[in-house]
Amino acid sequence: MNKLLFLSALFFAATLNTQAQDTPVIPDTLSGWGVIWEAELNGSQASYSNWAQGGVNNIAATGNSNFTALYQQGRYSYAFTFNSRYGKSKVQDEGVRKTADRLSIRNRLLYDLSDDNGDFKLFGNINLRTQFDEGFDYNAGPDGEDILISRFMAPGYISENAGLAYIPSDFFSFEAGLGMQQTIVRDESLSETYGLDPGDTFRNEAGFTFAAIYEQRVAENLKLSSGVETFTNLNRPVSRTDFYFANELTGRINRLMSASLRFDLAYDDDFSSEIQVAQILSLGISFILL
Repeated sequence: MNKLLFLSALFFAATLNTQAQDTPVIPDTLSGWGVIWEAELNGSQASYSNWAQGGVNNIAATGNSNFTALYQQGRYSYAFTFNSRYGKSKVQDEGVRKTADRLSIRNRLLYDLSDDNGDFKLFGNINLRTQFDEGFDYNAGPDGEDILISRFMAPGYISENAGLAYIPSDFFSFEAGLGMQQTIVRDESLSETYGLDPGDTFRNEAGFTFAAIYEQRVAENLKLSSGVETFTNLNRPVSRTDFYFANELTGRINRLMSASLRFDLAYDDDFSSEIQVAQILSLGISFILL
C-alpha cells in the first residue's frame, strides 16, 4: 500500500517550482514592475469492482500556486515569490494521506556594481519555508501506528543572507555570501526530530551560503530549471553542510495542459544522516491568473 501511495504522489503531485528555483533570475530587459501568477491543478480517480487484474479504489488531488513580482530600476532590482503546493490522496482501507505540502516566501534585493548592467551585483535575501499541514511517517510506530513528523512551522526555516552575485545572463546566476538561519519547531514533541534539544523551539545559526541557478528553454515548449543551495554552519565541519539540489524539466502540451519531471536531492543531518530523494512526474491543467 505504501508503494501505491508513492506512485500516486509520483504521478499527481504538482511541480511548478522547487526551492532553488523559487527566486528567479531578473531579466535585464525589465523596467519597472512585472507580475505573474501561475497555478496548476492535478487529479486522479480509480474505482474497481470484480476486476481480474486487481486494484484499489483511490482518489487524489493536488493544487499548486506560484506568485512572482519583479522590479528593476537603475542599479536596483527586487524579486518576491510566494510558492505553495498541497495535495491529498484517499486510498481504500488506508484513509486520507498527504502527498504534497509546501509554503515558501522569498525576497531578493540586488544592487548592480556597474552603471551599464554588469555581471556582478550585491545581493540580500530574506526567506521563509515551512508546510501547511501535519505530516506523518505512516505505519512507522511499534504497533504500526502513524508517527507525527511535521506540522505548520514545525519545522519552519527563516534565513537571511547577503554577499556577491555573478549574473552573466538571464538564465544563469551564482552567488556566495554570509547568512543566518533560524529553525523554528513550535511543537516541542518534534524538537529532537530536527536537531534541537528536548523542549527547545528555536535555533539560530550563522554560516556561509552558496547558490547557483540555471534556467533555459531547451526546445520551443520545453524548459529546464536546475538549482543548488548550500548552508555551512560556522561551528560545524564542512562535511555537515546542508544542501538542496533541485532539477525540473517542464513541457507545455497545449495552452492549458503541461507536464513536468522533477528530481530533487537534499541533505540535512539534523533530520537524517541519509540523503533525501524526491522524484515526481506530473501531468495536469496549468493556467496564468496574472
